[in-house]
Amino acid sequence: MSVPQFGIFAQGTIAHEFIEFDVRPDVDLATAAAMLQQIRQPAVSAGGVNLVVAFGSDFWRALAPDQAPPELAPFRPIGTVGGHHAPATQHDLWLWISGSSRDVVFEHSRSAALAVEEVAALASEQAAFVHRDSRDLTGFIDGTANPTMLEAPKAALVPDGQPGAGGSHVIAMRWVHNLRAFDGLPVEEQERVFGRTKVDSIEFADDAKPPTAHIARAEIEDEAGEELPIYRRSVPYGTIREHGLYFVAFSADRTRFDRMLARIFGVSGDGLHDRLADFTRPVSAAYYFAPPLDLLADLAR
Repeated sequence: MSVPQFGIFAQGTIAHEFIEFDVRPDVDLATAAAMLQQIRQPAVSAGGVNLVVAFGSDFWRALAPDQAPPELAPFRPIGTVGGHHAPATQHDLWLWISGSSRDVVFEHSRSAALAVEEVAALASEQAAFVHRDSRDLTGFIDGTANPTMLEAPKAALVPDGQPGAGGSHVIAMRWVHNLRAFDGLPVEEQERVFGRTKVDSIEFADDAKPPTAHIARAEIEDEAGEELPIYRRSVPYGTIREHGLYFVAFSADRTRFDRMLARIFGVSGDGLHDRLADFTRPVSAAYYFAPPLDLLADLAR
């Protein structure tokens, strides 16, 4: 049985860094694979710091074609330009480094970037943090309906017997909030946007929940009406000038992300969109694959 990357499920960290890279032109695959050993040294992964490594679909298929889930694909733009819209900002490599303090995370992030700079160019970086009791900057608790720790692996990991088993599909999106507009709503209306109460995060009953509420649009079901869960690990980020949510989630199946986003951005065919998207917009979006530890070790060798 494959062992997933521990950082996917690690709890208790308050400082986060998300880094994306593009593989430099003309870098051969053997050299690119060797770089993995550099970013997996104890100096990067020890001392209470968690590291998750994930690959864009083209890069992963080049490195390990037999271990690529068939639905693995790059992110494509979704929605209507000028309306509710998510741009595609796909890159080759994604790192998530988290730890107990900002200085430690910064040191390890810089170390990881230096380790791969000969083969991969830095494309983007975003520092993030845990806000109060895991609340989004809107004041609502994020990830309330997440699977429990016992259920999370089933939601997040590719099942045994499939290519890439033990790995996980990743969605990474940076959303910019319009807090001035959202904070201008009465609390009761803010709660209708989300579909749950603000202080204690109690979900509205189905008959009281607006069909455009965030919970109503972001939850997806299979043909039998059973919920198809994803495992969310989002954290806030920002400055006074620009702030929002770095949305991260892991799934056993990439198509769950596709269905969720179609409902959020109003292209699922029912004419509705997620009302929360009236107060926040994505400025980056990409899909990645986080392979299990044994596949990472094989590449490094």
